[in-house]
Amino acid sequence: MFYLTEQFFSIQGEGKYAGVPSYFLRTGGCNLNCPGFGAAYEVDGEVRLGCDTYFAVDGHFASSWQKVDNAEGLTLHLKQEFDALGYAPDVVITGGEPLMYAKDATFYAVVQWLVAYGVQITFETNGTIEIDFDTFPAYKSCIFALSLKLKNSGEPVEKRLVPQALMHIQKHAKEAFLKFTIDADLVNSTALDEINEIRDILPDLEVYCMPVGESRDTIWKNDRDVFAFCMQHNFRYSDRLHIRVFDTTQGV
Repeated sequence: MFYLTEQFFSIQGEGKYAGVPSYFLRTGGCNLNCPGFGAAYEVDGEVRLGCDTYFAVDGHFASSWQKVDNAEGLTLHLKQEFDALGYAPDVVITGGEPLMYAKDATFYAVVQWLVAYGVQITFETNGTIEIDFDTFPAYKSCIFALSLKLKNSGEPVEKRLVPQALMHIQKHAKEAFLKFTIDADLVNSTALDEINEIRDILPDLEVYCMPVGESRDTIWKNDRDVFAFCMQHNFRYSDRLHIRVFDTTQGV
């Protein structure tokens, strides 16, 4: 059994496959909170801070999440969606942290079905959960967008950086790349040192950097600094197309 907070057809807005039509499955629950990203939201009069998808992280919203305890029901729905489109788009499994469910039988059955259907699957993950690729070989056919958290996430380094999990993904996955969310302050302080520390663990992976921001306004405050940072250090710039186009609207 696992939980979905939303599912929708859209265009991938971040990373290597930005611009590609994709069907999104967003899982509920995460093993990190990332208060440093500063997305403010209110729960029973209390202001909390987290990432831009706090509704898929904070357990307060769990009552609105959809429980999935039957893989066949979800895969039938996906096939109907693909048939209506006339093609099978990429599928992006995001969160929250989707790999919290990596060993779950229902979750894995959905992944197996997608692989057998010939769909290109991308997991958007914080890279802190080690996958058993031998026991769950379908994950070898998937792409992993490693959205690793840096100092600006507000999480301690020992919690947000798990070298063994990362090396397993680099070794066994079909493809993987690094994606960092950074702001102007981090650009001008520790971003390069932190990224290079991670590249020492994962030397073969491409690096994408994108601006912090849960809204257009906050992206505009950071995008030029991140843009210049990528030019200076030969990294790839990733924008955040959903926020550029739809601002704070969810499910698009």
